[in-house]
Amino acid sequence: MTADLDLPVGTPGHAPVVVELPGVPGLGGTYARGLATGGRLAVARRTGSAPTALADVRYVARGVRADADHLTAYQHLLGESGSDALPAGFVHVLAFPVATALMARADFPLPMLGLVHLANRVEQHRPLGLDDTFDVHAHAEGLRPHRSGTQVDLVTEAHVDGTLAWRGVSTYLAKGLRLAEDDGAAADEPPRAAFEPPVPTGQWRLDGDTGQRYAAVSGDVNPIHTSTLGAKALGFPRRIAHGMYTAARALADVGAARGDAFAWTVTFDKPVLLPGAVAVRVAREGDGFAYAGWHPRSGKPHLRGTVTPRP
Repeated sequence: MTADLDLPVGTPGHAPVVVELPGVPGLGGTYARGLATGGRLAVARRTGSAPTALADVRYVARGVRADADHLTAYQHLLGESGSDALPAGFVHVLAFPVATALMARADFPLPMLGLVHLANRVEQHRPLGLDDTFDVHAHAEGLRPHRSGTQVDLVTEAHVDGTLAWRGVSTYLAKGLRLAEDDGAAADEPPRAAFEPPVPTGQWRLDGDTGQRYAAVSGDVNPIHTSTLGAKALGFPRRIAHGMYTAARALADVGAARGDAFAWTVTFDKPVLLPGAVAVRVAREGDGFAYAGWHPRSGKPHLRGTVTPRP
């Protein structure tokens, strides 16, 4: 169901504006709105009237339920086992359009199109299944300087009968954009550890249409993943794989050993150009698993992360 959004204006420092959506927004329409609001934001920035803070707005979509055919298509594409349990990456697919709609708002201070996906963290407290009906809550937080621009966290949650079952935090970067009050100093960010390619446990070979196939199951039709012209317009030589496709594929490689409750993290380095190959290592580390993907010839990292089972 596609929601037509009537966008109230939230005011920083006041009680949150809670917007009850009539359904989960379609990402195609959301990208169109994001393109329009991004243009207006660019004009406002030149006149000094652009927003520089996050409005305290919360979106809620109630009564969300997975479709069996949709789940099966996702499982086949990502290599997840066939069952009625919803993989954590599939819950992200169902929930994240609600958060994406926040980025298309007129009062969102960063342009939605062109944001760089830096990292994700998911906490799954209990598995969701085909029989579950849940509510999706979403908000933005943590607008802060980054050494390359400005970053923000988009938070989505899935609640069953009022109890938190799943929580995801997606961190995005507006490259080269400094907010008015930003003096150019980056927030305290720990430097990323140097990457030395480990012994691989496998290799992914990604076809040129991987972006279109993931877009078909995720709804994420961002042209950098589905169109060569769109990718070139944003500075890439050809289409790139969705970050969440690669992260979710690594999660699928961990398999059932992750358990019913776990923390799943990923940081993204270099994008994966399509078609292309990714050398991969997924192995036990401490109480859980660590994974990494890198270019098999250059050794440059594409992504790295962990999956840690919870009691």
